[in-house]
Amino acid sequence: MATPASVHAHAAPQGFIRKYIFSLDHKVIGIQYFFLALTAVFVGMFLSLLMRIHMIWPNAALPLLGEIKPETYLSLLTMHGTIMVFFVLTTAPQGGFGNYVLPIQLGAPDMAFPVLNMLSFWTTFVGFIVIIAAFFVTGGAPLHGWTGYPPLSATPSAGPGEGLGADLWITSIAIFCIASLMGALNFITTTLDLRAKGMKLMRMPLTVWSWFITAILGLLAFGVLLSAGILLLLDRNFGTSFYVPLIVVNGTVMGHKGGSPLLWQHLFWFFGHPEVYIAILPGMGVASQILSTFSRKPIFGYKAMVYAMLSIGFFGFMVWGHHMFMSGMSPYSAFAFSILTMCIGVPSAIKTFNWLGTMWKGRIRFDTPMLYAIGFVSLFVSGGLSGPFLAQPVLDIPLHDTYFVVGHFHLIMGVAAIFGIFAATHYWFPKMFGRMMNETMGRIHFFITLAGTYAIFMPMHYLGMAGQTRRYSQFTEVAYQAKLIPLQTFMTYAAIITIATQFLFLINLFWSMFKGPKASDNPWEATTLEWTTTTPPPHDNFGGVTPVVNHGPYEYGVPGAPKDYVMQTDPATTGAH
Repeated sequence: MATPASVHAHAAPQGFIRKYIFSLDHKVIGIQYFFLALTAVFVGMFLSLLMRIHMIWPNAALPLLGEIKPETYLSLLTMHGTIMVFFVLTTAPQGGFGNYVLPIQLGAPDMAFPVLNMLSFWTTFVGFIVIIAAFFVTGGAPLHGWTGYPPLSATPSAGPGEGLGADLWITSIAIFCIASLMGALNFITTTLDLRAKGMKLMRMPLTVWSWFITAILGLLAFGVLLSAGILLLLDRNFGTSFYVPLIVVNGTVMGHKGGSPLLWQHLFWFFGHPEVYIAILPGMGVASQILSTFSRKPIFGYKAMVYAMLSIGFFGFMVWGHHMFMSGMSPYSAFAFSILTMCIGVPSAIKTFNWLGTMWKGRIRFDTPMLYAIGFVSLFVSGGLSGPFLAQPVLDIPLHDTYFVVGHFHLIMGVAAIFGIFAATHYWFPKMFGRMMNETMGRIHFFITLAGTYAIFMPMHYLGMAGQTRRYSQFTEVAYQAKLIPLQTFMTYAAIITIATQFLFLINLFWSMFKGPKASDNPWEATTLEWTTTTPPPHDNFGGVTPVVNHGPYEYGVPGAPKDYVMQTDPATTGAH
């Protein structure tokens, strides 16, 4: 906090390239991240649509694409999962909204390291281009799944796509890890060093806490994945044997021995489970912010919410083994991971009850951001309820390779995080672009998307309990699986409708950017610092005036106050809770 803001200030950009392309302004970089993630999510959705079409009509010949073969299906599955996890669920909440909003909510003129911030975005962009390139090389995209398990991913001769396409896949993830490490350092330093006068840790909005904790998780997790990826590249191209035991592929004894495929699983899931919280924690912060603002009540149990997020981050690094109950681990290890996994449900439940407590007897305003925040809570709870089943080794073993797991992680990690992104988009759009989004289009999009999401992913739990295997490209060859195809057909139609509805969001977004009603500086009557500055904010966020913080971030319904809320910068004499 002692670092003068002027030390980190930089001149306003001159010229188009420095202002909009290689910008040092955290606000421009945040918008760049947002549109990169927006591009990635439509690519990812298109891949998922092709997968669902193939499962229902396995012999269909599609225009330009022809017939989708089983190995092509596995490539679609791999690339869908990778693009969604890295370039959407990690990029938009943290890189997009975190970059744009965190410095303003702290009262800082910019991020601590503006040049590093710019490099972080462009490195992420290069990572995205590299992974898209995997579609267009000889052999096509890899088919080893988004988790990249060796020895399939470690032996280039193992199948189509496991040549140059797999090398590009690993390289893309390594590049993304480097970008994320740069971003994490920036977030942590900015939060600790650039808070405005009076902005104590326990006066920070819960959004800032969520981005701060997410950055710590990223700093600890992405380095492990980067190391694991480098070792995998060495196994594939330089004859090492970190992951590959003595195996035979297509009748040929491979020139490896002594490696352990389980080493990759440990390294990958040591990253992979914190990654779940890297995707969902920013959504938790956004939901907390919006539920308080639109309920016109202080957040219920602010300190409990902070400690719950810290606990989630802490336990997130201790539960990776529950992804590996099938790997033959010791029952004692499985029991320990099971207990720790159940423990992580406690802070998650605390957050859920506090969200409900915030809304209880509030004067709720059902604007579009509030609807998405409520939808986030709904999906988080629905997806979370299936977690305790998978935390038990005796249940996870029969359910692990079924659609039950697909339904679970899509609800809690995938679409819950996406609803957090939708909530953040509608909430901060006025501040980012100076205009309001269309409420009617936003509500229509919300209700169809929520209903469609449940129609797609809830039936997956029933399919899993019936034994429907995941990663299979078609189900017509096995009698008991073929009987489940009508439910898959229903889910496919729901997916087609839901994906089509996303174009309504796209129209609303771009139409509102240019034609939406002009927004005031504080259209939601919120209390945090981003609503004290002009819309959109000036280059240094506060027009040369450093804000002084006198209140907490959620002072709503204050007795004796002239309005039903108290801004963080209001004089200390103003009443507060």
